[in-house]
Amino acid sequence: MKAAVLRQPGTPLVIEDVAISKPGPREVLIRTLAVGVCHSDLHFIEGTYPFPMPVVLGHEAAGIVEQVGSEVRSVKPGDHVVTCLSAYCGHCEHCVTGHLSLCVSPDTRRGKEDEPRLSEIQSLKPVNQFMNLSSFAEQMLVHENACVSIRKDMPLDRAALLGCAVITGTGAVFNTAKVRPGETVAVIGCGGIGLSTINGAVLAGAGRIIAIDRLDSKLELARRFGATDVINASEGDVVKQVLELTRGGVHHAFECIGLKQTFEQAFGMLARGGSATVIGMIKPGQKIELHGLDILGERRIQGSFMGSNRFPVDMPRLVDFYMQGRLKLDELISQRLKLEHINEAFDELRRGELARSVIVFDQ
Repeated sequence: MKAAVLRQPGTPLVIEDVAISKPGPREVLIRTLAVGVCHSDLHFIEGTYPFPMPVVLGHEAAGIVEQVGSEVRSVKPGDHVVTCLSAYCGHCEHCVTGHLSLCVSPDTRRGKEDEPRLSEIQSLKPVNQFMNLSSFAEQMLVHENACVSIRKDMPLDRAALLGCAVITGTGAVFNTAKVRPGETVAVIGCGGIGLSTINGAVLAGAGRIIAIDRLDSKLELARRFGATDVINASEGDVVKQVLELTRGGVHHAFECIGLKQTFEQAFGMLARGGSATVIGMIKPGQKIELHGLDILGERRIQGSFMGSNRFPVDMPRLVDFYMQGRLKLDELISQRLKLEHINEAFDELRRGELARSVIVFDQ
């Protein structure tokens, strides 16, 4: 199969032929139809986060099941599926207490002594699988608990976005922060995840939604997704403006970029008793500074990984929201590209002007 392989940090992805194994007892072989280009992938391309090489990146995908292992019961050949990087084992402490996204069990991966899921064609040396998926490829071989079946009338190029950006943003609202109707929300960063967070806040019934970004084009898009107010972060003190708009701060602030400055801003714009939910990936080793006295106002700060999802339940519900016209996915896609143009998609991502690029494969 064709796949985009990263061999060294800081270098372009290379389209190569990669061998893919056959499904084990609880594995599923999926023909990839669409995959979103996420900023998280860019962190690994640029070496901000280390990962063993060579590797096939990509983690926001949808496709059609081609084969299943002998013990697979949740999907069957022909099913349309969305994948999720937070594969779960189903029997660890996190899973049995309902925190599927926190599962770190090795049971969803092949052991070191097993044949690798991906390998080089000639040398048969392993090619590392990224986040249980490796979706920048024509096929994916995953554990059955890394995908979920969805209704077949759902367009797969839009369904792919559910697997990361949308589940991360909406899940942070619904599952992590538990926003209640009428509460005030601020969202820092209006890329794919930030826009999904805004959409989630609308669905949760937030009374006021303040979008914050440095680009007017993204702020205009944020209004289309449901923001009631917008602030250009390049024009003045963001925290001061939020405090003035809300007369004391927001109930919930969502940080969707992953920077020290925006992390601290999210905490600074909280009302007493408010919570800041950090979604963005902050660089390893980066330290955050907060004023200790502010904690006494019962302000809280928390992380959110993949929207604290229970994706077998959450994904089909998000699909229904889209089909009902309540979840905006068409507006989230800025461009569709073939796999051979994947480096162009990452160049665009570095510029930060678009919401989401999607790699599409011929059906």
